[in-house]
Amino acid sequence: MRWNGQALGATDDSTLPGMEHLGGFVRSVTTPEFAGMTFHEVLCKSALNQVPGASAMPFDWTINPYRGCSHACTYCFARGTHEYLDLDTGRDFDSQIVVKVNVAEVLRTELARPSWVADPVMLGTNTDPYQRAEGRYRLMPGIIQTLADAGTPFSILTKGTLLRRDLPLLREAAGQVDVSLAMSVAIFDDALQRSLEPGTPSAAARLETVRAASEAGFSVTVFLMPILPHLTDSVAAIDHALGAIKVAGATRVVFGALHLRPGAKQWFLHWLEREHPELVGAYRGLYPGASSYTPKPYRSWLAKRVRPLLRVHGLDGHAETEAPPREPVPGLAARKAAASVVTTSRGRAARADAAAMLF
Repeated sequence: MRWNGQALGATDDSTLPGMEHLGGFVRSVTTPEFAGMTFHEVLCKSALNQVPGASAMPFDWTINPYRGCSHACTYCFARGTHEYLDLDTGRDFDSQIVVKVNVAEVLRTELARPSWVADPVMLGTNTDPYQRAEGRYRLMPGIIQTLADAGTPFSILTKGTLLRRDLPLLREAAGQVDVSLAMSVAIFDDALQRSLEPGTPSAAARLETVRAASEAGFSVTVFLMPILPHLTDSVAAIDHALGAIKVAGATRVVFGALHLRPGAKQWFLHWLEREHPELVGAYRGLYPGASSYTPKPYRSWLAKRVRPLLRVHGLDGHAETEAPPREPVPGLAARKAAASVVTTSRGRAARADAAAMLF
């Protein structure tokens, strides 16, 4: 596929305001394969992002090879990070993707430092490392190999079926370090999924990826998040979702209600007004003013609805606001499986705030 771009170091005349100020900017490119999208290639100075010490995150380091995300999930909490580039949190977040083309090389240098002690690293805490651009840029194989070679355990959370491409490499890595995989699958109604997550693979395709990862020997966690009030929180919807997750071979489920962080909240409510105007009043009641989270009574009600169904389907699981059940021999895998779990409401807010700064 022919890419339309400039020579290295030249600036595209169509580059949006803010991009020309991005450190390490190389070029902006477009291709018919990704109609309506622009990829802004940059040379990053750092691959590892350290989580602020005051955050409630149970991990210290992340890697985000992309900023912006073609999954275009209407509710994505990371939308607010695009404002740092003078881009909007709506269409720009979906279509103006920053690509750290040298991320694996920089990571190799960082992991070779004597000060690095092989702490666990998380991928997928902000934007998805297996979004569609990964099919072109192929950044993840280099990242995976570099982490494994450096003896650094890692976890991946994704909605992308491109994960299947790297399963052989991930299996090799798992022979050297602890590797944990999780798939986010929240919406099992195809029409609703296409409306809310227009750039994502279908739930069926993601579950096939869960099955492939399970058959490759991984114990896969599924994040049933976000559960959408009045749209996907019925007993029938949750029962159907958990049944499909069980059949796919997942071993654990983490569930939680929709979060509407600044940037995402406006964009989601705009979608709701267009697609489900009858629910606007209910959502404004659940997320009043600047609130990003459903009230505690709703979360308690949801947990009481989900937990019996988890038992029915023979799935281990817990709410995102709970610590995971203690394993007989606590280990690194258990800690990493808990990496997106929050222990308190206050901690959840701090965690989301910190995650929004990681890019």
